[in-house]
Amino acid sequence: MNVETDKRVQANEALLKADALQRAIFNSANFSSIATDAHGVIQIFNVGAERMLGYNADEVLNKLTPADLSDHQELMLRAAALSREFGIPIFPGFEALVFKASRGIEDIYELTYIRKDGSRIPAIVSVTALRDAAKSIIGYLLIGTDNTARKQAEEALLRSEMLASAGRMAASIAHEINNPLEAIMNTLYLARTTPGLPADALEYMDIADGELMRIAHITRQTLGFYREFSAATSNSVAKLLESVVNLLQARIRANGAQVELQCEPGLRVMGIAGELRQVMANLLANSLDAIGQNGRIVLRASSSINPNNGRRRVRITISDCGCGMAPTTSRHIFEPFFTTKGTVGTGLGLWVSKQLVEKSGGSIKVRSTVHGASQGTTFTLLLPSDDDAPVYP
Repeated sequence: MNVETDKRVQANEALLKADALQRAIFNSANFSSIATDAHGVIQIFNVGAERMLGYNADEVLNKLTPADLSDHQELMLRAAALSREFGIPIFPGFEALVFKASRGIEDIYELTYIRKDGSRIPAIVSVTALRDAAKSIIGYLLIGTDNTARKQAEEALLRSEMLASAGRMAASIAHEINNPLEAIMNTLYLARTTPGLPADALEYMDIADGELMRIAHITRQTLGFYREFSAATSNSVAKLLESVVNLLQARIRANGAQVELQCEPGLRVMGIAGELRQVMANLLANSLDAIGQNGRIVLRASSSINPNNGRRRVRITISDCGCGMAPTTSRHIFEPFFTTKGTVGTGLGLWVSKQLVEKSGGSIKVRSTVHGASQGTTFTLLLPSDDDAPVYP
């Protein structure tokens, strides 16, 4: 074999290797490779892009641009930011995705793709301008990697920081209210021992005393003064709900609200009575805030079977006809410090309620609608029921 032939063979082998490498890159399922023409119309849509975005290549080739697959709100924000940075108007479409790359500037950014089924997937995208021998742009290459794991880790870290902040704030609040709380309890004791009090007044004082004892228990636990062993017991659901309605009776009357209580007879739920009452009172109070004046709230309790283990459970729903919540709001309501009440709310009520319900072995979920005949919000509690548990009223 002469030298010329040997060079030709080596060149062919190099070409084959390069071709194989190129095919391996574009057929990789680990990242999306989307190549476009100079106008942004997709010309290559690799296996990774199909897996990541849920489209078959023939559904997008010569039909869509990467901007059609991206979150439009993010495109608008990116276009606005680039317009400010470069001092020229930039259209919130494909131009916003490739503007820097078109000027030879390395560009790697976070982007949310919208999959074919409408779901969202966060990605990190690297953009490169493709040029011909004359250095003219003939297209763009967008390489994307799934950023879901990183986003989840960031959200988990943020949640842990928020929980730590909530704990510090709760301890501070508990410390500040502990002394005046004891003074109120002592004053209430003196008032109850005053001769000649009407029976109704004594009954109201008993209710107030019970709630103050519960607050004192919460503050002592929060401050770590002691650890009290509290075993879950079986509690009458009807009595729990009735006690919560009675506790909030003044607010119910002030709102002119109609509160209906529908409870299957004989239902008993496992948990610590004070904690369960706290959860139900918080949900009912939120409903009273939501309905405004002369609204309607329905509290329902019924037996249910857990499909996962076949055990009995109790379903408690609190439904109102208020303004409802948009999906973007309802997704966050159980997070600490998230509130829709402005400076009036602390953003801790529903977060605490969720912790207490899960501590009892149950779950809480919300369904809300802002339009139509079903406008309003329904909170559902699913709590364990155990007939063999010690029974207390």
